[in-house]
Amino acid sequence: MKQSSFIVLENGRVFKGESFGAIGETVGEIVFTTGMTGYLETLTDPSYYGQIVVQTFPLIGNYGVIPSDFESSSPKLKAYIVRECCQVPSNFRSEGDLDAFLKLHNIIGVSGIDTRELTKIIREFGVMNTKITSTIDDIDEILAEIKNYKIIDSVQKVGAGEISVTKGAPGGCKVVLWDFGAKKNIRRELNKRGCEVITVPAHTTAKEIVDLKPDGIMLSNGPGDPADNKEIIKELADLANSGIPIFGICLGHQLLALAQGAKTAKLKYGHRGANQPVKDLKTGRVYITSQNHGYAVVNDSLPAPASISFLNANDGTCEGIEYHNMPAFSVQFHPEASAGPLDTNYLFDRFIDLIREER
Repeated sequence: MKQSSFIVLENGRVFKGESFGAIGETVGEIVFTTGMTGYLETLTDPSYYGQIVVQTFPLIGNYGVIPSDFESSSPKLKAYIVRECCQVPSNFRSEGDLDAFLKLHNIIGVSGIDTRELTKIIREFGVMNTKITSTIDDIDEILAEIKNYKIIDSVQKVGAGEISVTKGAPGGCKVVLWDFGAKKNIRRELNKRGCEVITVPAHTTAKEIVDLKPDGIMLSNGPGDPADNKEIIKELADLANSGIPIFGICLGHQLLALAQGAKTAKLKYGHRGANQPVKDLKTGRVYITSQNHGYAVVNDSLPAPASISFLNANDGTCEGIEYHNMPAFSVQFHPEASAGPLDTNYLFDRFIDLIREER
């Protein structure tokens, strides 16, 4: 017999479901993602650190656990909520089932939830703190605990602990990947283009990066409030004066904007999923993109030497920035996809072209 599990939202709503994965209690920030596939990439995306993730697609786990699809070594999220967890996966690449995978990594799962109703609540009230618990006997105490939760030091807890090098092709570019919680596919896309990738931790200084003599610098995705990373922003402001080409993705996009004097703001419920439309303001073309973020650069806060290159077609928020005072550009979405459409994969080629132009 399965154990009951309760989801208690900060606004007082309670959902009852069944436990799978690890058994226990946890508090986190509840968010939803709309991807129809790619649950393994979602589970292992470091940008979900500190969050409880609701999967809107009703059946999850049907193709099992495939380690080669992971975006990091292990899940960083607090808990995982689904409508139905498939207990008998079927895929020739599968090496296990979702229930066992979550147990292995001590991640709490809850199934049997009306995820459509839960998602509508998050859209109406916005992202909020939430607790998963086996009992709701003292709801006032639970709500007090929920209210006091805050995601802190997220980048430091998910990024690389030391410098590592992935060799590239002879004559290829040397790129420093500044790791704030990087997805593996960013490194893969650079390697595909012959780049040697030097991954450095979040606490690396601008001088240490310049001393590595890279041809280009990649600013990775990552979790949390970008404005909390004051030391990184300071170092990034210095690095921007180096003349080395820079490409920022997701959190890296936000941090570069902050380093140039822009502002960021928290979105009501964020953009998470593989079906987010963005418009290229230069060509007018709309791309479908993979995204995972809860903050955005404030459109009218950009400094004079910068301009918006992409806008979100749903809510008009900033999805890309061009810098005219340095060889740099950034995007809020994920051109490396994983999981998601490859429509904007060409931006990695553009980064390599920019590096060659500046050599």
